[in-house]
Amino acid sequence: MMISKKMTDKLNEQVKHEFFAQWTYLAMAYSFETMNLKGFAKWFFAQAEEEKGHAMKIAQYLLDQGAEVKLTALDAPKTDYSSAEEIVAGAVEHEIKVTRMINDLVDLAKSENDHATGAFLQWFVNEQVEEVASTTELLEMVKMAAEPGQLLMLESRLSRE
Repeated sequence: MMISKKMTDKLNEQVKHEFFAQWTYLAMAYSFETMNLKGFAKWFFAQAEEEKGHAMKIAQYLLDQGAEVKLTALDAPKTDYSSAEEIVAGAVEHEIKVTRMINDLVDLAKSENDHATGAFLQWFVNEQVEEVASTTELLEMVKMAAEPGQLLMLESRLSRE
């Protein structure tokens, strides 16, 4: 194995977190489906697929480094949302949490002089900048859509994207 046991364990934890993020975004998408906000649902289904891709990318890196991928049980995601704003605010909070996790992995790679993992993680650092920005932008638009008609206009915009 070319990376430390500690790094292997932390990357396996991140795989779990990325799959949990997928479940979280699926739960959010299904909540939007229930609200008949199909454009929002489409956006969150796409986010769920991205999160799955992130998990798979980290898992492949572990394999490439000669480490074992260990999948563990996921907690159930939150499913009892009451508004579009609550859902999107939850997504922003989630992306900020994931950003902290990625930063912790980068810090661990630096402390272990693990240049390969540090270089690998740089893609995730950049990805998290985009993820936080896009969810924050969506939240700001939802907040501006104070009237139901305005929310439906945003819904229409998301359907076209």
